[in-house]
Amino acid sequence: MTTPTPDDPQPAVPYGTPDAPRIAVRGEAHLEVDPEIARIGITVASRGKDRRTALDDLTHRNTTALNLLKSYGEAVERIETGTFSITPQLKEGRGERIHAHHGRVHITAELTDFTALGELTTRLADLDLTRVDGPWWALRPNSPAHRTARQQAVREAVQRAREYAEALGTTLAALVELADIGAENTPPAYPAAPGGAMRSRALYGGAPDTAAAPLDLEPQRQHVHAQVNARFTMAPPQL
Repeated sequence: MTTPTPDDPQPAVPYGTPDAPRIAVRGEAHLEVDPEIARIGITVASRGKDRRTALDDLTHRNTTALNLLKSYGEAVERIETGTFSITPQLKEGRGERIHAHHGRVHITAELTDFTALGELTTRLADLDLTRVDGPWWALRPNSPAHRTARQQAVREAVQRAREYAEALGTTLAALVELADIGAENTPPAYPAAPGGAMRSRALYGGAPDTAAAPLDLEPQRQHVHAQVNARFTMAPPQL
C-alpha cells in the first residue's frame, strides 16, 4: 500500500466542500409548435388471374400514383418506394392450383405544403385499389424548435440554481457540469415507424363518377421536450 503525496491528483468531491458548496438542479422545457412536414403512406394493389396480368396492372397503377405525386412539384419534398410483392393465391382443396395473383407496392411521400395535402390525399384515394394512410405529422431533425427547447431548459436550470442560492443569501460562483438527461444512452430522435401519438386515416380508392371533395386535414401540434442536469458551485453562505 502506498501513501499518497501532495503532488498526486486528488479525487473529485461529489458534493462540494464547505468553501465551495455545490448545487445540483434539473432544467426542463416543454414547447408546443406547428409541424413542419407531413408523411403519407400509399399502398397500390392489383389482382389478376395470372402473374403477368397482375404485374402489368400493378406497374400501371404504381406509375399513375407516382405521376400524381410528382405533379405537385415542390409541395412533395420526398417520394420513396418501399416494399413490393406479387403473391399467388391458391384454390381451396388439395393440390397447389393457383386461383389468382395479388400485387402490392408501398410508397411513402413527405409533404411540406399542407394546403396541398388534403387535395392530394383525396385524389390518391380516388385511384383504383389504392389505400392511403396518414398523415403523420413531424418536425425536421434540425428544426429550430429543438434548439429553442434546449436553450430554454438551460436557462431554467440556471434560474433554479440562482433561486436556491438566493434562499441561502449567497450567489452562484461557477458552472461545474451541464449534461443532457440520458446523454450516455440516448434513443434515436426519430423512430423508424410513426408513434402512436400521430393521427392516422385509411382511405380506399374505388371508381367514383365524379371527383371527391378534398379532405380538410388540420395539422397536429408537435410537443418538444428538453431536459438537462446542471451543477454549480456557490459562494459559502452565512448560516
